[in-house]
Amino acid sequence: MDIKNIRNKRNNWFLWKNIKPLYEKVEKFKQIDVQNVEIIFDDWFICKCDDKIKEDIKDSLYECAKALRPWRKGPFSLCDIDIDSEWQSNIKYDIIKNHLDIEGKMVADVGCNNGYYMFRMLELKPEKLVGFDPSPLFKLQFDLVNHFAKSGIIYELLGVEHIEYYEHKFDFIVMMGVLYHRSDPIATLKSLNKALNKNGKILIDTFMIDGDDDIALCPKDRYSKIPNIYFIPTVKALYNWLGRAGFGEFELIDIKTTDSSEQRATKWSFDQSLDDFLDPNDSSLTVEGYPAPKRVYVKARKIN
Repeated sequence: MDIKNIRNKRNNWFLWKNIKPLYEKVEKFKQIDVQNVEIIFDDWFICKCDDKIKEDIKDSLYECAKALRPWRKGPFSLCDIDIDSEWQSNIKYDIIKNHLDIEGKMVADVGCNNGYYMFRMLELKPEKLVGFDPSPLFKLQFDLVNHFAKSGIIYELLGVEHIEYYEHKFDFIVMMGVLYHRSDPIATLKSLNKALNKNGKILIDTFMIDGDDDIALCPKDRYSKIPNIYFIPTVKALYNWLGRAGFGEFELIDIKTTDSSEQRATKWSFDQSLDDFLDPNDSSLTVEGYPAPKRVYVKARKIN
């Protein structure tokens, strides 16, 4: 697979009719010289500017950020412009932070969205951070934040299917909220395995269902109004998938039911969010009648 050729072709995505005006808006904003930005690693990823810069750019920054809606992951605060994203991603980051042994490591974030988790991971001092997500909108959101953060993070408009062919391998791969979108989850996990160095590790989260059997739910059409959801396993079934993909030493980090403190509609997101995806008479069920979203967080090591 020719990654360089794919990368070049995907850069043309910024010429799409719906993306080009946004690309031009972000590129214009990036011409503003922003210096002396203080980065604060907190629940909000904060880029703090001095008062002079803040006054000069606040209107153009707000308009640029607003044009890039919906902001699904975050929250971010850029020069006191608070982007309150649909997902309070700090909740998920707090779950995984102490399990990210990535200092001095080559790290990938597959399905990185706008890079919130990678920006937070900077404080853990990895050698290199590479994000994979085939979304030009998310890339533009990343570019806006990174204009202030000035990180060395690399953002690729590539998917999980490309990672095993990337120019180098990784020591640690994070993949959250992706596996249930893949029609062949074992093949996806095998791709992660091939992209890892010897004894490399992965940390994933995925939808799950309760139960002691090694089975998976296969939604008929949508799940919680989300299209392209293929398999939602029990923890035991997920371990079987990981084992078949060459992983072992499974560590169950957490199991968490998604609630409206973590996912909700804001002025920076879509009009609908979690509360609209659940049965109005029984919040333990989705509108389709399936068990409500619950996520499992698992870490594993490449063993073969």
